[in-house]
Amino acid sequence: MKHLIEQNLAKIGDYTPIQTIKTVSGGDINQAFYVATENKQYFVKGNKQVPVNFFRVEAKGLTLIEATKTIGVPHVFYYDEPKKGEEGIMIMDWIEGNSTNTTHGLLGSQLAHMHLNTNEKFGFDEDTFVGTLTQKNGYFNNWLDYYQNQRLLPQFQLAIENGRMSTQRRARLDQVIKTLDKWIGSSPKASLLHGDLWGGNYLAGPNGNPYLIDPSVFYGDHAFELAFTELFGGFTSEFYDAYQEVYPLPDNYQEIKPLYQLYYLLVHLNIFGESYGPSVDRILTKYA
Repeated sequence: MKHLIEQNLAKIGDYTPIQTIKTVSGGDINQAFYVATENKQYFVKGNKQVPVNFFRVEAKGLTLIEATKTIGVPHVFYYDEPKKGEEGIMIMDWIEGNSTNTTHGLLGSQLAHMHLNTNEKFGFDEDTFVGTLTQKNGYFNNWLDYYQNQRLLPQFQLAIENGRMSTQRRARLDQVIKTLDKWIGSSPKASLLHGDLWGGNYLAGPNGNPYLIDPSVFYGDHAFELAFTELFGGFTSEFYDAYQEVYPLPDNYQEIKPLYQLYYLLVHLNIFGESYGPSVDRILTKYA
């Protein structure tokens, strides 16, 4: 791996010898490394098991967020699209720091400013990934249509194929999807969303400034992003208060929040199995 990293660092103009390379935590999908040369510190990810465009799509999301100039992300120096079975690689800034008493408030306000970057349509111009699963995209004029057809229905179908839809669960989910317009309107703004914002996908950098990592970007209802932040925790009251000051959530947020969390619970059901089934069922029982 060291030789591959050296080869690709040369492509970005860093020909200096690698002084340090060590494995670091990088999630469940990729190999991850801290790499230091005489010039700079890097975070490097590698994988030969993911689709060939996996790192390109991630880099595209990071670059799009970076262009808003609202919140920190690691700058992407290089990525490749290897042939199937070959090692893919992505080289970014190494971000290091510690949380301060302002980190969570900054995260909330800066995320809200990022969400104020909007698009005319909902979705994205190419498919992305959530974990190891492909997320179908395309652009839609209507948020409800996008959420039904590109988010809930594909996970519903995958759960059927995986044998994780009992007769009762299947009937209730079908009913929820068909009657979604009772709770979710079609007219929120199409905000730029991180798309996979759980507590492990932000970190504190220099001076405690927040950075977003591992995005799966698309344009959607900003309440959808906030609902996911509440699903597994990791965000403080300072985060939510600061967010609300910049971009208030809709009055019906508490009502629609479980319906937005349903998507991510279906993703987890499909990736990790029936341990997430009871959480799916609680939401379905509430709305069907």
